[in-house]
Amino acid sequence: MIQGFDYKGFAQNLAQQALELIPPDFNDNQKNYVANTLLNFSTVAGQALYDDESLGFNLDQAVMITQIIAEWSFHKSVDLIRSGIPQQYWDPIMQKIAFTIFEIAKNAFHQGLPQDQCLQLIEHHVKKTWLDCIAELKDKNLINDALMEKAASQSNIDTMMQQQAQAEQAQAQAQGTPPPQAGMPVPQGGAAPAGPVPLGADAKVLKLATLAMLFQKMKQEKVQTILNKFNPEDAQSVIKFMGMPDLGSKVDAGAALRCLQEFKTNLPKASQNITPARVLTKIQNVSQYLDKSQLEQTLRLERAKVKKFVFSAIEGEYYEISPRVANIIATHLEDSV
Repeated sequence: MIQGFDYKGFAQNLAQQALELIPPDFNDNQKNYVANTLLNFSTVAGQALYDDESLGFNLDQAVMITQIIAEWSFHKSVDLIRSGIPQQYWDPIMQKIAFTIFEIAKNAFHQGLPQDQCLQLIEHHVKKTWLDCIAELKDKNLINDALMEKAASQSNIDTMMQQQAQAEQAQAQAQGTPPPQAGMPVPQGGAAPAGPVPLGADAKVLKLATLAMLFQKMKQEKVQTILNKFNPEDAQSVIKFMGMPDLGSKVDAGAALRCLQEFKTNLPKASQNITPARVLTKIQNVSQYLDKSQLEQTLRLERAKVKKFVFSAIEGEYYEISPRVANIIATHLEDSV
């Protein structure tokens, strides 16, 4: 029992606010699916956290984990609808994703990992589970290659961040003011119990703090190379943040996730220039970490065509397959390392 944690009210608040963010082109059935999925999974997660005293989570941690599950439930249910995957497969996929998030988040927070590491772990496993589910449907011949490729490319969180950034930039240009701090792609639950708050109201300060959390985990020579490209004032701010041992506790997990997603959105998209040579390089890099028996184990559920493609790529030969599908396979292998 977690004192003050009204998980039912919190979940309902998140679901109610999420209704305003559901794509307007969705029909009533689709809108209800997104809202109900978010409500169900956040309620179940909240109750599990509330009832399990052995976890020892406090109010802030319980709120944070529940919110993370709500956010990803929102985005991946939208991705499912956009993907074209038949509705009878939606629930099993969402159940796997929600269970994965809950277990990864629960273990990460229980181990006391910094918030940025928790968020990165969760994002990694959400994407891996998503691709695994899609690959499983294809392996069972329940969807075709085209649908697999379309589903694998869905990312509502990136789409919303990009749209929001564009809208805020246009507004800032019209008003002649700096862009305002971006809002969360899904609600944080304004009526929820208080948790960690963003470090400063300035969006730039929040981004620099998020970068500092990332840099704390990197080799210093690599950090210095990156900071050399910053203006001196910003570089100094990042260095000061890096010197704060409790930085992770001062930055809201949702705000950090938003910043990380924005950084990712603004990075050049490798998929825009997918070539056989690039895909071969990715797979050959993976082969440096996995021997043949490990690769065979990783690919045990894949079709013979996929296995042939991977092992041909390791030998430097490109077995004819759509470059985009090939890149999905290579990315899946990278995530397995």
